[in-house]
Amino acid sequence: MKSKKEILKKVCEAIEEKKGDELRILDISEICSFTDFFVLCHGYNQRQNQAICDSIKECLKKQDQISPFHIEGYDSAEWILMDYIDFVVHIFSPESRGFYKLERLWSDGVELTRDIIIA
Repeated sequence: MKSKKEILKKVCEAIEEKKGDELRILDISEICSFTDFFVLCHGYNQRQNQAICDSIKECLKKQDQISPFHIEGYDSAEWILMDYIDFVVHIFSPESRGFYKLERLWSDGVELTRDIIIA
């Protein structure tokens, strides 16, 4: 089984492939009991957010046989939540991201840089 960082790298690549913006990864393992990482990004319309979700789901299923435990918000695509247990992906519209401000709410978490994920 691949490490969490290897899986997160694939998630990042899938987001970037679909031009997701302001990608952030928060390590919340020390302050949260239900997951270890949040992956946050946003797209600029419903179709783009759904494409980001589909890309992540297909990539992880095809390459690593990993499926999300649960997906919420796909139809409206204002805030799509993909729960993979060890990590949760949040795909927002810019308006929803600004309204909910998860980065601020979970600011006690540690933001991971791309070099940490890639290494």
